[in-house]
Amino acid sequence: MDQGPTVEQYLRGKPPEVVALYDRFIELAEECGPFTYSVNRSAITIKGTRRGFAGVIPGDDHLRGYLDLTRAIEPDPRIQRSAAYESRLFVNYFRVTSLDEMDDTFAQWLAESYAVGRGDHLKGPKLR
Repeated sequence: MDQGPTVEQYLRGKPPEVVALYDRFIELAEECGPFTYSVNRSAITIKGTRRGFAGVIPGDDHLRGYLDLTRAIEPDPRIQRSAAYESRLFVNYFRVTSLDEMDDTFAQWLAESYAVGRGDHLKGPKLR
């Protein structure tokens, strides 16, 4: 039975710069607290105690992925688009090409996303 790809398979053959972007993403996530991985053909997803909250796909010269937040991120060159889904959440799709883009602002977005993974978004009123 095919178990799907592994993190190692996603990173195999990627340039060191892309592996460094992935490593930084995981480092920022680890600063938020414990999480688990769910790796499948569409992404490397990281999950909190309640749900998945972020995911990444290493590209040939970039790292793209998503952050589940309780808001759409205001215009930022790293954010390709934001879309509402479920009653309280937005998925924010990002693309980064340098470690400089994974700054304090990006770390804050990931921390907010981590809170979604814990289910904190269920404590407030629905958005729509």
